[in-house]
Amino acid sequence: MKLVLCVGGSIAAYKACDLASKLVQAGHHVDVVMTEAAERFVRPLAFAALTHQPVFTQGQWFEGAGSGRGPADHLRVSEEADLLVVAPCTANLLGKFAHGIADEIVSTTFLGATAPVLVAPAMNHRMWAAPRVQANVETLRGDGVHFVGPEAGYLAEGDRGPGRLTEPEGIVAAIERLADGSD
Repeated sequence: MKLVLCVGGSIAAYKACDLASKLVQAGHHVDVVMTEAAERFVRPLAFAALTHQPVFTQGQWFEGAGSGRGPADHLRVSEEADLLVVAPCTANLLGKFAHGIADEIVSTTFLGATAPVLVAPAMNHRMWAAPRVQANVETLRGDGVHFVGPEAGYLAEGDRGPGRLTEPEGIVAAIERLADGSD
């Protein structure tokens, strides 16, 4: 299966490395697209090493730099994908997706995707519970976007509650359910 893994700017981005590794080990082709904020938590080189593919980043998008790719090639991989996965997906990305805002590489990739989309949210529990975030989630569900999580648990700032990124194994299971047509 060809997957595009979009990584949002959250401390949970480190779990996306484990997710990418598990997906490659399961035989999937994985292309990674990262927000600028995600690059503050995890370097693109980590994903390139795990997926054996060049990584799409904001800088590359504007400059067309790196590995001979052009400035719109992140859209080409999303056209060829069987599934677009956003993990972690921040409240900011949810808002952009729900309202058609395409001002950076991940939101543009999302809007250009023709494949089904699976979103794995990760944020503070108060943010997750915010009415506007929940409205964005409902808008996206209405558009056919699939969700896995978030889960309740210990959060980066020391709070506990729903907002924790689903563990990579749970995301892999959700991907498999979508591939089987059982979700």
